[in-house]
Amino acid sequence: MRILRTPDERFAGIADFPHPPHYADVPDPDGGSLRMAWVEAGPADGPPVLLLHGEPTWSYLYRRMLPVLAGTGLRAIAPDLVGFGRSDKPAEPADHSYARHVEWVRALAFDVLDLRDVTLVGQDWGGLIGLRLVAEHPQRFRACVAANTGLPTGDRDMPEVWWRFRRTVEKAEVLDVARLVRSGCRMPLGPAAHAAYDAPFPDESFKAGPRVMPTLVPTRPDDPATPANRAAWEVLRTLDLPLLCAFSDGDPITAPMLPLLRELPGAAGREHPTIAGAGHFLQEDAGPQLAAEIVRFIASVR
Repeated sequence: MRILRTPDERFAGIADFPHPPHYADVPDPDGGSLRMAWVEAGPADGPPVLLLHGEPTWSYLYRRMLPVLAGTGLRAIAPDLVGFGRSDKPAEPADHSYARHVEWVRALAFDVLDLRDVTLVGQDWGGLIGLRLVAEHPQRFRACVAANTGLPTGDRDMPEVWWRFRRTVEKAEVLDVARLVRSGCRMPLGPAAHAAYDAPFPDESFKAGPRVMPTLVPTRPDDPATPANRAAWEVLRTLDLPLLCAFSDGDPITAPMLPLLRELPGAAGREHPTIAGAGHFLQEDAGPQLAAEIVRFIASVR
């Protein structure tokens, strides 16, 4: 596996993100290792909240939420997925698979950080990965927040807007990562944020992760990830683990997943907030509001 590592100086000038990175190695499938990065805020002995980002962002996405969560005594932990942010970047699309990304996050969260009694917050791919972890390791979790995400099996077609996004990512000669983030926001993405989302990718060779992730979403019943996701749904339908669905009112990509998640036992009888005026990346558009909903939810289930 050929691995690229973004030079540290690419992150030196990023504004409004004062959290120093932490690093740890996780195994790669070839017997080597990959370095994963994460940031955290709040007391080290506080109740852990695992904040998982998606495509094509990184932990910077949670910059407006980390201080809100930490300010209530929670330990907020935001990793960078492999291929994103400060984490190592396997250079070939074939190096990435849904199963590998689940395993890399599992290794960091459980083997390295030994997190227990965790509240998951998953958005976009953060939910595709995180919901698998919840189903496969329910004893590690206290609660779950699903925010503009889902757990597709390929048994339902994806919305046309998502297919347009996938085709754009696949065909773009130069993949403008910051522009992709901006297109998923309702609020303007300023120059500082634009630079921050471009920072992990010095050139096109670093972008295998962002390019390949849309192709790893199960879109047909015989997708390699479909059996594991179907099995996860079966487990989630038996769990009474508290589940909050905090979706925005402006994301046509994940909106069809909301009714399915709200049918799960852990979501029953719960008031699920709608984050108004926000797009797909609701952390950008309404991060403090989302964080406040998470704080209220955690307080209600502890």
